[in-house]
Amino acid sequence: MLNRRTLRIKVMQALYAYHQAVGSDFLLAIDQIADAFAPDLNSPEPQDRKLLQGQRKMAELIFKEWHKSGEEPEATEDADVNDAVKEAIKYYRKAVAKDATYYGGQMVHAAESIHDQYIHLLNIPETLLQVIEEEKVRDSRRYTAAKEPLLDATRLQENQAIDKLMNNLQLQDLTIRRSLKWHGEDELDALRTAWRTEMKQDAELLSYLAAPAGNYTEDQEMLKHLYKTYVFKGTSLPAYIEEDDLNWEENRAIVKNLVVKTVKMLDEAADENLVLMSLSANWQEDKEFAESLYQQTLAEDDKYEKLIAESVQNWDVERVALTDKILLKMALCEMHLFRAIPVKVTINEYIEISKMYSTPKSKQFVNGILDKLAQDLTASGAIRKSGRGLLDNQ
Repeated sequence: MLNRRTLRIKVMQALYAYHQAVGSDFLLAIDQIADAFAPDLNSPEPQDRKLLQGQRKMAELIFKEWHKSGEEPEATEDADVNDAVKEAIKYYRKAVAKDATYYGGQMVHAAESIHDQYIHLLNIPETLLQVIEEEKVRDSRRYTAAKEPLLDATRLQENQAIDKLMNNLQLQDLTIRRSLKWHGEDELDALRTAWRTEMKQDAELLSYLAAPAGNYTEDQEMLKHLYKTYVFKGTSLPAYIEEDDLNWEENRAIVKNLVVKTVKMLDEAADENLVLMSLSANWQEDKEFAESLYQQTLAEDDKYEKLIAESVQNWDVERVALTDKILLKMALCEMHLFRAIPVKVTINEYIEISKMYSTPKSKQFVNGILDKLAQDLTASGAIRKSGRGLLDNQ
């Protein structure tokens, strides 16, 4: 199931994308100033290009100074320059606000899409049976001419565990409402290739097909084997899924856990009303955690930037890797905002994330900065923790 570390990673990725977008917003605002003072090629009167160039440079300088200091710029004697700066600031603020909302929404969508991928993969067996039937017709023509024996896949087509899965009412409902069937040509090609080049040569599957039908436990184990061997490992299906889902590498372990647990739940006593796995034990609470962490980290960005700058000795804060800076700000936000999470837990979580997503030296850097800041902020009373087991959380 979805855990808090995965949510922290989703927040980090959303913040990283946001900061990249903000950089683009800044450049676009500069371009807007340049456009304001571009010579009008259709003007009937000659224009003073040196004057326009000077106005552009002045407006850009004022805008950059505003961007750096955050203080409202003083008006100049040139009304055109003032107007250009005003419009650039207005554009920039609007674009930044829009990006903040957009990437926050994308973050939630990225988390919720994990459950969609889980439902999507639960539909593989049904489509695989269709592919097998299609291949049987194709092979019958070819092998009849060559007088070769056909692979009898009847036992897999009559697999009782697959039948239970296909008839699950919740799966049918979610599949229809979210359009999660395997039906695209690329999806079908991936399944066809997996069947032809991998599954049909699998000794365990061939042994299963050759044995008498009727053993439910063996049917259930074969379904589990197909998922573990050809969906979460294998070649054709993993390659397709990874190409189709950019977040597959980080989501795979969660989706695999959901799918394997579902197959285990499909015991002989299970019926069509079996409740499928949820994304988390309490998605609404987890969603609020992620959204609050994202929004508050952005809201307190300047405050955390200053704290980090004061803690980085002999190092310009602007030279700190963006990923490290985001992780540090998120950790500081979490320490302040979520009083029930021990400081040590927060620090350890962000150290682990830095190992996966940042530079080789980030672990020591993030650990050192957070440890120092946590001690200072706890001692000053800026960080207060409450709840059971949090008396000693420094």
